[in-house]
Amino acid sequence: MKYITFLLFPLLFFSTQPETTDKPFVIVQLFTSQGCSSCPPADALVGKIKEEYKDQNVFVMSYHVDYWDRLGWKDPFSKREFTEIQYRYADQFRERQVYTPQIVVNGKEHFVGSDGSRLRRKIKNYLKKDAQNNIALSTQKDAKGNLLVNYNISGELKGKKLKLALVLNKHTTQIKRGENRNRTLTNSNVVLNELVLELGNKKSGSLTIPSSTLKEKGAISIIGFVQNEDLEITGANQTAI
Repeated sequence: MKYITFLLFPLLFFSTQPETTDKPFVIVQLFTSQGCSSCPPADALVGKIKEEYKDQNVFVMSYHVDYWDRLGWKDPFSKREFTEIQYRYADQFRERQVYTPQIVVNGKEHFVGSDGSRLRRKIKNYLKKDAQNNIALSTQKDAKGNLLVNYNISGELKGKKLKLALVLNKHTTQIKRGENRNRTLTNSNVVLNELVLELGNKKSGSLTIPSSTLKEKGAISIIGFVQNEDLEITGANQTAI
């Protein structure tokens, strides 16, 4: 993928000013599927959490896995790479199998995704802990859907990577087949793409915005988070596009 430089095409770009997160933070990763009848309560829960903690550094992310797609309904947001992320967590947590809905908090622990009381307790606890890394994010985009994300990270970076996730803030789907047939499902902060970057001298990464979301104002955001070799998340931030 080629970068489009701001200096060469100044009229095409809309840029945001760098945003930094204050300490502390919480990343809530939900592994879900529109084809799973147990998942709608978890989808609704993370939507509520997003609203309840909108003024705090609590970042919700919905990863749609693909292993439900063969059972009557193909989730339009599912990707094999998201299933592989879930399997990596399973290996780290020494679990023999994956499941939906599953919530992972700060890459450190997991539980059933519809357990609202437990999730709120975990959020409360993590909001008392300092982050190891602070992240500043800014974006530039062009009319063709290319997005350049600039970042600056403070704190110890050895053995860590930056992940940049393009998320769809909210989407409602009419389900026509499968376990959720004839239901209307709403998903929050759906991960569309995720870019993994080695941390070094480079301070930017490029993502492509799907054309279906390009014209919707406020439809998408970038969530950036730093993750160590044990998959623990040590810092996070979000910026609107």
